[in-house]
Parts: sequence; structure tokens; C-alpha cells
Amino acid sequence: MSASSDPVSADSKGTLLGHPKGLFVLFFAEMWERFSYYGMRALLVLYLTKHFLMSDQQSGMVYGAYTSLVYITPVIGGYLADHYLGQRKAVLFGGILIAMGHILLGFEGTGGQDAFAMNAFWMALSFIIVGTGFLKANISAIVGQLYPRDDVRRDPAYTIFYMGINVGAMLGAIICGILGETLGWSWGFGAAAIGMIAGVIVFVLGKPLLLGRGEPTDPAKLKASFLGPVSREWGIYILSTLSVIVVAMLLQNHDAVGWLLVTCGAVMVGYLLWEAFGKLEKIDRDRMMAALFLLALNPLFWALFEQAGSSLNLFTDRHVDRTVLGWEVPASVFQSVNSIYIILLAPMFAALWVALNKRGLEPSIPAKFGLALLQVGLGFLVLVWGAQWAGVHNTTPLIFLLLIYFFHTMGELCLSPVGLSAMSKLALPRMMGLMMGVWFLATAAGDFIAGLIAANIGAKSEGVTDASLITLGVYQQVGYYAIGIGVVVLILAPFVKKLMHLDQLKDD
Repeated sequence: MSASSDPVSADSKGTLLGHPKGLFVLFFAEMWERFSYYGMRALLVLYLTKHFLMSDQQSGMVYGAYTSLVYITPVIGGYLADHYLGQRKAVLFGGILIAMGHILLGFEGTGGQDAFAMNAFWMALSFIIVGTGFLKANISAIVGQLYPRDDVRRDPAYTIFYMGINVGAMLGAIICGILGETLGWSWGFGAAAIGMIAGVIVFVLGKPLLLGRGEPTDPAKLKASFLGPVSREWGIYILSTLSVIVVAMLLQNHDAVGWLLVTCGAVMVGYLLWEAFGKLEKIDRDRMMAALFLLALNPLFWALFEQAGSSLNLFTDRHVDRTVLGWEVPASVFQSVNSIYIILLAPMFAALWVALNKRGLEPSIPAKFGLALLQVGLGFLVLVWGAQWAGVHNTTPLIFLLLIYFFHTMGELCLSPVGLSAMSKLALPRMMGLMMGVWFLATAAGDFIAGLIAANIGAKSEGVTDASLITLGVYQQVGYYAIGIGVVVLILAPFVKKLMHLDQLKDD
């Protein structure tokens, strides 16, 4: 059935909490997908260093390549869904690939550089990357399709959906982390696989509640011949599955991923500048310049924030006092702290922006980016100060780890949702998809740089008696840099705000 023909009304299927029941199908499907992703992510660097005996430098490179590719592939998955598969088929296919990846991660072998286990590991990550490309780009699009464009329930719907993401991330890090570090790696990855399989089952059983949304706009295009008896739909599935081989090769070649990001970034920025100075009128050109300014800050923030899953995870494991009520909490469990803070703080931030706006005191979008950088820098400095206070030869008190996550989460809430909103405001309608793609490409670049920073910490720490000094030294340096850049952004914020011409958006 086409998404535009004979749509099923929400009333015919009933509502739950005032929303179409399909929203909660998507809520639980995404919750389980995030459960599997963040559960595995919490274990990844620890698994690489403790099981495969990789150096900190190697594990940082793998982490950076993996997380950056996770943000590149949704651009391709979104395109294939928009033009051929439709969002529902893309999400289902992506979920199946992700589940296969988590199952493959369970083949841990005997440890060390076991050839079979290593190859299974590369293929497992590749399945997850390709699957995430199909799922991540499209499941949130179906949320919007459940509502008319002028429906006041759209924003609350995305808030509910966003809570599902963070509930899944929190539970995944706790459950998979405890199982993986106490019972065995395959238990943790197995739990992630079960989570993703549960998400696929919920999504399949809940199909009638999606009201026919997310279906291909031209089903005949999918049935057309691709290669002999193979239809175009199955051609996409087959080629996408085979693409995991290419992705596995990229994962093992960190430099290739870097050049891919540099090339894509240069092409995208060049194209946007060509559009701005060759085709756009002054106001739209100014907005494009403002968007490029914000895009340039995006990789910097995520390069520092994403130390959470790599160098900070290792620091937590080796140098933080994790004993709570007599139990030494596994390091991976603390990957859930960010999600817990988001669940607690996101409603407060939303209310804060509304209250400040009523009083004419709400910070501008570029000012919020500056505040995000200040807070991510301050978080690192708080951890460094706490470690120095305790004595660098002693374990760092847990409170300072919780504080770095607190400041980083507040920074995330000042940048991530604000940045997506800014791209939607500053982009022309014909360039909306492109600008969102560039935003995620910038995020991928940040994740890649995060891997470089973690690898640099690992390289400097190798053979050093007290490696914590190296980590803390780098954290102090990047903390001061982030605060300095944040101050500069706050100074420039009024000028960038003028370029955005927000007062004329209603006239466009």
C-alpha cells in the first residue's frame, strides 16, 4: 500500500495517552535497538583491550572508526528508504542485520589475536553499522508520519520517542555491562542480541498500528527487475548485505575512514559554499554561513564528549574507585549515567528555555553551542581536579566521574537537540535532507576525532608506570581548549545570530 493512498485513520486503531498506538510500537522498537547498541558500546573498548589484548591506541582507533561509520551509513539508508524501500521495510531490514551482528559478537574465541574470532568480530561490527544505517535514519521519520504537519502532538510525540532512546541506552549499559564483565563477554553481547530481536518482533507485530505509514511511495519500482529474476527490492537487500565486507575492510583501515570523512566533508562544504554564493539571495546566504559556523563546532564537541566510550571508559576501569555499598560496580555500567541524566534533565531544560524565552533571556542558538563547549571542557577539568585532590597515585573518588557526566550531559542538551532544530530553521526546504545529512556527517567526524584523541592517549601511556597522569594531562589540555573556544563562540554569538535572520523566518 502506498503511503499516500487510503491512509488508515488513527481513530480506527484507537489512541494511547492521546497518541496513535503506533507511536508506542516505534518507542519500544527503538528502545530495544538503543538497548543493544549502547549495551555493546559500553563493552566494546574493554572487550578489545581485555579479550583481544589490543593496546589502548588500537582500541581507540577501532572505536573511532566504528562510531564514525555508524553516523555515515544513515545518509545512504535514508536515501534508499526515501526513493525505494519506504521507511518501514528499511527499519525491519536494518533491525535484522543488527541482530545478526550482535549474535556474531558472541563468538569470542579463545582470546588474544585468534584469527577466526577476530574475523567474526569485524563482520559483527560491520553488520551492526550497515543495519544501523537503515534503522537509525528511518524509524524517527515514521514518528513524524503518524501526525499531520500542523498537529500539536508532534513535539510531545518526539519527546516520548526520545525518552525511549534513553531508557534503552540506560538499561543496555547496565544489563549488558554487568553480564559481560561478570559472567562473560558473550553473555553481554547475547543480551544485546536478545534486545534487538525483541525490537524486531515488536516492530513486526505492531505493523497494523503504524496506520500504513512508512510504506514505499512507488511499490512498482521495487518489483521491477534488478538483475534477471531478482527484483530491485531484493537487489538492495543483497547488495547491502554484501557491503558488510567493504565496511569490515574500512574498520581495519583507520586511515581510509579518515580520508573518506575528509573527502565527503570537503565535497559537502564546497557544495554548500557554491550554493550560498552562486544561487542564494543575501538572507539565505547569511543563514548558510551561520549553519556552517554551527556545523564547524559540532565535531569539536563530539570529539570530546565521545571519550565516554573509549578513554574515559578505560580510565573508569583502571583509576576510579567504583565500590558502592561494598560492590565494585563494573566500569561499563557507568555508560548508563549519561542516559539517566538526560531522562532527569531534559524536561528541566525544555522548561528552562521556555521560561527564559518569556523573559527575553533565552540564549541564542550559537550562544547555546558556546555553553555546550564550556560545559564539556569544565567536565574534564572537574575530573582532573578531583583526581589531583585525591592524589594521582590513589583511585579517583566516584563523585568526580559522576560530575564529568553531569556537565557533559548538560552540554549535550545545549547542543544536540538545538543543533538539529537550527539546521531545520536555516536550511531551504529543498536542502533540508542534505543539511541533516551534513549534520550527521559532522557528528561522524567528531566520533572519528574522538578515536584519534583516545589513540593518542593510549600511545603516550604505553610503557608508562602511571598512565593516569597521561590521561589526566590530555583531559586538562582539551578542557582548557574547549573552554577557550566556548568563550570565543559566546563573543561571536550575537553576530552569528544576526546572520540567522530569525525574525524573518515567518515571511519566507
